[in-house]
Amino acid sequence: MHNAHGDIDHRDLVHGIAANRGQFVQFLLQVFFVGALVGMTRTVLPVLSESDFGLAAGAFTTLASFVVIFGVIKATLNLLAGRFSDRYGRKRVLVAGWLFAIPVPFLLLIADSWGWVLLATVFLGINQGLAWSMALNSKLDLTHAHQRGLVNGANEFAGYGGVAVAGYLAAIVAEQLGAREGLFWFGLAVIGLALALAVWMARDTLPWAHAQQQANGNGKVPALRSGLGFFAHATWGNRSLLAINQAGLVEKFTDTIIWLFVPILLVSRGADLVTAGFLVGIYGVVWGAGQLITGPASDRLGRRGLITWGMWLCGAGIVAIVLTHSVWVWGLALAATGVGMAMLYPTLGAAVADHCEPVERAGILGVYRFWRDFGYAVGALLLGLVATFTGGIEAGFWFVGVAMALSGLWIALGLAPRGQNH
Repeated sequence: MHNAHGDIDHRDLVHGIAANRGQFVQFLLQVFFVGALVGMTRTVLPVLSESDFGLAAGAFTTLASFVVIFGVIKATLNLLAGRFSDRYGRKRVLVAGWLFAIPVPFLLLIADSWGWVLLATVFLGINQGLAWSMALNSKLDLTHAHQRGLVNGANEFAGYGGVAVAGYLAAIVAEQLGAREGLFWFGLAVIGLALALAVWMARDTLPWAHAQQQANGNGKVPALRSGLGFFAHATWGNRSLLAINQAGLVEKFTDTIIWLFVPILLVSRGADLVTAGFLVGIYGVVWGAGQLITGPASDRLGRRGLITWGMWLCGAGIVAIVLTHSVWVWGLALAATGVGMAMLYPTLGAAVADHCEPVERAGILGVYRFWRDFGYAVGALLLGLVATFTGGIEAGFWFVGVAMALSGLWIALGLAPRGQNH
């Protein structure tokens, strides 16, 4: 209902998943498509970088460069997306995210050098930062506070389910049509479907956010930190936030090596492209589906144990991959890594909310997401350097295993129980 000035009357808006089921599903589909767009690159680009894009076999740092760019762009847009959506509305930012994605398949189609891939990655990172953030924020706008664990779990399930499914399907299409042609048609289909749904089916959920604010505090917001002071506070405002941010950054090393080096390793040890895509897909499906369980479970079991053991399980899974030539062991190792990611990923986000003031929660979550996705850039750069100095990718698996173990230990020692800051 609208008032005399044409504005939505916030008193008429109802929150909750059940009351907004249709729109909730719409935004789950949006994050699925966001995941699918990046997922299509995970199997195809690393394996075919030599034959289709002219990379020398030992150019590990150059190969890693597209993940570095992706991480920097997505991390930066995570910081900006919330502010943009408060000013222009969630739907406009969501649609803008998909408009920025349109050049991606065309650039990959005409690519005759790695520079074109890097340019496509810039647009891919913008899409990820804008569209994924808005899909999640819109669901949080629509739902109750006590449903946020479920919302985060469902969101990550949809997004990384899209990553897994697309990684496998894109490998099949690429084998049938060729790498660039396959990525072009697959990417164009994903973008077209997502953009059509965003324009014609999705509603702007900013009024629901305003209704929550009015209900919680009569629309009044206390003075907040701003600029670099807030960024510093959100990064290391207390020992718990510092521990969470470092873990968010380091856990992306696991996702980066699976994106960057695992397909290459599997193919070099005898797997075909479709099999490699299927195996990597196991990791994504287990990670995504597992969060439907681990997100709500962290409310009952606590955050620290799930994060710590999740970090250690991921590290062990990554090391197990490099120790074998067996498809079955690869599958089990990737499944275990997916379980570890499911344990730690939604729990880290929930832990951020445990250790900050409610009025600063959205901003501090934005800073956490910046550091988390900046881990793509740091991880890719370090993996590229390790591979370059050692002359192969195997050492990178040991590097990630050790980094995850040490980061988990930091969480075990540095993360306070819920409700306590130190």
